[in-house]
Amino acid sequence: MTFTPTDYLPYDFANRRHIGPSPSEMSDMLQALGVASLDELIDQTVPEGIRQGSALGWGKAMSEREVLHHMREVAGKNKVLTSLIGQGYYGTVTPPAIQRNILENPAWYTAYTPYQPEISQGRLEALLNFQTMVCDLTGLDVANASLLDEATACAEAMTMAQRVAKSKAKAFFVDQDCHPQNIAVVQTRAAPLGIEVIVGDPKDMDAETVFGALFQYPGTYGHVRDFTPQIEALHAAKAIGVVSADPLSLTLLKEPGAMGADIAVGSTQRFGVPVGFGGPHAAYMACRDAYKRSMPGRIVGVSVDSHGNKAYRLSLQTREQHIRREKATSNVCTAQALLAVMAGFYAVFHGPDGLKAVAQRIHRKTARLAEGLKQAGFAVQPAAFFDTITVEVGPLQAAVMKSAVDEGINLRAVGTDRIGISLDERTRPATTEAVWRAFGITREDKDYTPHYHMPEKLIRESSYLTHPIFHMNRAETEMMRYMRRLADRDLALDRAMIPLGSCTMKLNSAAEMMPVSWPEFSLPHPFIPADQAAGFHEMIDDLSAKLCQITGYDQISMQPNSGAQGEYAGLLTIAAWHKAQGQGHRNVCLIPMSAHGTNPASAQMVGWKVVPVKSAENGDIDLEDFKAKAEAHADTLAGCMITYPSTHGVFEETVTEVCRITHEHGGQVYIDGANMNAMVGISRPGDLGGDVSHLNLHKTFCIPHGGGGPGMGPIGVKSHLMPHLPGHPHTGGQEGPVSAAPYGSPSLLPISWAYCLMMGGEGLTQATKVAILNANYIAKRLEGAYDVLFTGRNGRIAHECIIDTRPLDDVAGVTVEDIAKRLMDCGFHAPTMSWPVAGTLMIEPTESETKAELDRFCDAMLAIRQEVRDIEEGRMPRDVNPLKMAPHTMEDLVREWDRPYSREQACFPPGAFRVDKYWPPVNRVDNVHGDRNLVCICPPMEDYAEAAE
Repeated sequence: MTFTPTDYLPYDFANRRHIGPSPSEMSDMLQALGVASLDELIDQTVPEGIRQGSALGWGKAMSEREVLHHMREVAGKNKVLTSLIGQGYYGTVTPPAIQRNILENPAWYTAYTPYQPEISQGRLEALLNFQTMVCDLTGLDVANASLLDEATACAEAMTMAQRVAKSKAKAFFVDQDCHPQNIAVVQTRAAPLGIEVIVGDPKDMDAETVFGALFQYPGTYGHVRDFTPQIEALHAAKAIGVVSADPLSLTLLKEPGAMGADIAVGSTQRFGVPVGFGGPHAAYMACRDAYKRSMPGRIVGVSVDSHGNKAYRLSLQTREQHIRREKATSNVCTAQALLAVMAGFYAVFHGPDGLKAVAQRIHRKTARLAEGLKQAGFAVQPAAFFDTITVEVGPLQAAVMKSAVDEGINLRAVGTDRIGISLDERTRPATTEAVWRAFGITREDKDYTPHYHMPEKLIRESSYLTHPIFHMNRAETEMMRYMRRLADRDLALDRAMIPLGSCTMKLNSAAEMMPVSWPEFSLPHPFIPADQAAGFHEMIDDLSAKLCQITGYDQISMQPNSGAQGEYAGLLTIAAWHKAQGQGHRNVCLIPMSAHGTNPASAQMVGWKVVPVKSAENGDIDLEDFKAKAEAHADTLAGCMITYPSTHGVFEETVTEVCRITHEHGGQVYIDGANMNAMVGISRPGDLGGDVSHLNLHKTFCIPHGGGGPGMGPIGVKSHLMPHLPGHPHTGGQEGPVSAAPYGSPSLLPISWAYCLMMGGEGLTQATKVAILNANYIAKRLEGAYDVLFTGRNGRIAHECIIDTRPLDDVAGVTVEDIAKRLMDCGFHAPTMSWPVAGTLMIEPTESETKAELDRFCDAMLAIRQEVRDIEEGRMPRDVNPLKMAPHTMEDLVREWDRPYSREQACFPPGAFRVDKYWPPVNRVDNVHGDRNLVCICPPMEDYAEAAE
């Protein structure tokens, strides 16, 4: 039999991976919408005036095998040496059970932020373990659920100290032995806020002149010091003491709380989280109980559900930026949840004795290394250390460094005549011997009995990790089952659609995720020589070029490691440009009322005054109000922050006019990239008049949310802003850094790069079109049952829609929260609740969802509307009904049943699967109880026993 070219069926493997509806399903959906083609729908949805002129193009889309082969070649250009550079980044061993069951498990990495606690109990418990670990190790009362990295945690601690200190001083002291990136990020944060940063020796600190001080413990060059006297002096001056501490060292060393510290911060990277060229890693922050309401970030707390059972939730959410807006003290909205979970499980896996044993081995190896150097005649400092020493080598520095590289070792150049060495969990005798050889020493790593190189008064005396969870049977069988039990208590993207407006919960494909674990991407230190990171730089350059083509900008900075940090970096870039133009006095930012909560918080962080702009009746920016306020502040206008398409889910046709008005009055335009999933291949923010945008790679470009982080928020800028992008102590640059590492969290970038390569320009454009199709299909199916609040000129929506549920409260007493909880019974995560309009649901299905899943969701929403109708028409009481009692647990099935609806209606509503139904593990959580009775560490086991009785 002979085949001709026409015999071969065309099949787009790459696009079918990411694009949910099949061609035939798309045809049915288009028919339901009354259009002949996808292009016709786009023409009705996206104004012609904002469409880009040319198609995206960078060659043929690659298959999975082609991409993985190509990425292997590029990864191979990274030289994976043993890095003993330290400076906050250390080799660690990720237990395979944690790598396989957490890091590489979609049940953990595809989950959303746990704002719906009833279906987030697993990761909330894991994060509570993390908080308990941090509180125990630091000796402080309350910890948050993680921050972005150690340097930004230091900066957050500075601003928190200013808020809570009774001192009226305007300066902040920073220990000169802090890691250089920590000092630099603190200085970046301080400058626009008018805070003077004094860097010096702690013994010379004048506590009367500062509102707080930051100390590194151990210091960047290895010194282990007791900061009790300095902290006592700060307290006498009504100032705040902050300690940035390595948590592993705290298993041996006196804890910050015992020194009197008010706040402790640091990185948990060495708790099983790969270095990854700089990130992502979970920073921590802990504080005294008196300051908990001023602490940034998320806090997991313990409450009860409607039956009195223990239940976890995010506590004190009124502190969060999206609620406080321009009054927020921080724009932090991203924890590093997935990495915090890993670090917490590392502590569970090892227990207190195991962690201490790891720390003792590291210290013992460092002591042996130091002794060998001393015996060879080298001067080694300091006398007291944990894992880091500094060796004086004089003019031999370059030669020793080169010799070390020849041995496969990276060391740290300190000044021009010293070398720093930090040992870690991965250090083996062969490593120590290789370091000695680099110094010209030939000896074997044996026949030496080390002793503690720590002052007796700094040896830890208190216990830690006493909760039973850290003493469980650590057989892998038990660990595996514990991780599985927690995963089963969550609803993640591997189970169902998560239709969150503005959060773009799309597919994170397995092929894109695989390279993250490759040693060439996971092991390099962020401060290695450039020639050892050629693969990283090739990937970053190519991805940046593609993102520039997608956005219409001229350069990308990969440094911001969250969307909110991208906003902050973008505004800092604008502020620096104004200053360079002699316009540093410009400090007014126009922000629409519908903007993301991080927008006004970010503007406040760069020292700008936020001027809100009204929304028109159709949800667009009120152009007359915008123009009037731009004119009124023409002399001081720094810029505006807008989201496009709008947060109301519409392509506003006046966007270019908004940009023109801003530029006309001396400002710059920041376009929030949160909704970029509706633009890729169709419209470019840089063409609309934007000067800078951030991109949520953890949304549009497939990096997973990880239950509330990791994220990446790189910014794109026009050419005039390029000189003012964030710099870094390691790579240089005119401006200061916003993140600890030069490229933020670069070990995540293979995900977005692979996505772009496998989709190609044509596939990315198709994904955007299908995202718009899926959203419009949902709006059409819900038509008549719910009102869509905002639409474009032709009655179409962009990638998301806002449905109005407020009338249901009027007629039946059913709130938007009731609907959210009822959707859990149907096996769905709720859409975004009450934002940007209170009492509404914002739905974004993404292009990844199949028609069957869209229909399942619509069936559930329509059934909910019928249940409301039953209440409205008197067939069901207003106080006891499936909506008010939702969610229903498996335990409800066996309880005495006295409700006016059946168990079947309660637990198996339309949309719910009959065989593999998802069961919420707890009933509705009591938020008020949780805030009034704040418990943010693991409760004692007897509490669980009492709840079970």
